[in-house]
Amino acid sequence: MNNELIIEIDNLTVDYPTENESVRALDGVDLKIYQHDFICVLGPSGCGKSTLLNVIAGFTRPSDGTFLMQGQPVAGPDRQRGVVFQSASLYPWMSVRKNVEFGPKIKGLPAAEINRIASHYLDQVHLLEVADQPPFQLSGGMKQRVALARALANEPAILLLDEPFGALDALTRIHMQQLVRKIWQEDQNTIFMITHDVDEALSLGTRLLVMSKSPGTIIQEFNVAFCDRVDERTGRVHVDADYLARREEILDLIDV
Repeated sequence: MNNELIIEIDNLTVDYPTENESVRALDGVDLKIYQHDFICVLGPSGCGKSTLLNVIAGFTRPSDGTFLMQGQPVAGPDRQRGVVFQSASLYPWMSVRKNVEFGPKIKGLPAAEINRIASHYLDQVHLLEVADQPPFQLSGGMKQRVALARALANEPAILLLDEPFGALDALTRIHMQQLVRKIWQEDQNTIFMITHDVDEALSLGTRLLVMSKSPGTIIQEFNVAFCDRVDERTGRVHVDADYLARREEILDLIDV
């Protein structure tokens, strides 16, 4: 593991106000995220997984505790934390290329550099051939690849994935998992991903975090390396007795 610390969270609490009282979504979360981690977060529905991601993204402010990124308090969203949601949320009036170029343009980069960055990430997600098309002409899986390229084009310190493959069909989902794994391995990204799918987490993550029922906290962490056991023919992770045992252990924790 690279020892560069990207995110440090200590005793994090999030309360949501209601009409009569507040509801606690997260309670006493401690977490450190290091360079090139691929963290997958699992837990029962409503446990606060997405709330934790929204805190890291800067969309939700903690009620208590500390949250530092590269040693500095986080005031709100910025381009150091790229987010891909379950819905692609692309700009429909822009072409695929213009969507990917949006972040680099906001940074004020020269036109040639903007073009180079967009072409690089469109090539990584295998979409150069549709770069001039509007998003509405694309399939769901292709839209998610555009969203991924758009997030990567900002070259964030950490990429946040909030169940980005949840709405895709099974085969497209497998292909997207393969693509994300390949990009993470090639570019040495740091990824924090929310998922309900234990097999998805085992096939992608290097650190698996299991959260408790609401109010959510991290009850167990697993360090795994199944993402290194990929069948070169199929691109899928090899399933062995160790994989199956870890899968059952995680399912038992979630089902408690």
